[in-house]
Amino acid sequence: MTRGLRGLGLVALLAGLSAVAGCGFTPLYGEAAMAGLSRVEVQTPDTRLGYRLRERMGDALLFDRSAAPAWRLAVALEPSRRPLGRRIDDTAARYELTLVGDWSLTPASGGEALTGQETVTVTYAAADQPYAAIAAQQDAEDRAAEALAQRIRLALVRAMGPTGPGRP
Repeated sequence: MTRGLRGLGLVALLAGLSAVAGCGFTPLYGEAAMAGLSRVEVQTPDTRLGYRLRERMGDALLFDRSAAPAWRLAVALEPSRRPLGRRIDDTAARYELTLVGDWSLTPASGGEALTGQETVTVTYAAADQPYAAIAAQQDAEDRAAEALAQRIRLALVRAMGPTGPGRP
């Protein structure tokens, strides 16, 4: 009985996959979806956080330095930090870092820009030692930059998908 159910499940899975393949389905992270993104040049503010985001975006988009950029992605960052929880001495026990990224994707040859906004929030513990506090904040900024890069990449894949601009 168990083998029959497994076989039936396998047949249903194969039928579902063949139906999806026949309808023109393109995987969101397939080579075709990511091909146009490798030619997106990223511009961010000249800050530590901007540098971290630019590096993460280059990795997320698989930026090809050997090819001329076809798109320019400008990202404006607005970080904010809010204390959470209070200790007995009325100092913050944790902080919440919110990073808002307003992005604009413009064809290198000129034309209408695609725009969007992504927001990420991370938290980190407040440390008593100065070096540990700086390290915790920088780690939170790195995590926020990574999360923001992934969100922007997903928005770009959706915007530039099979029916989006830059696609035949």
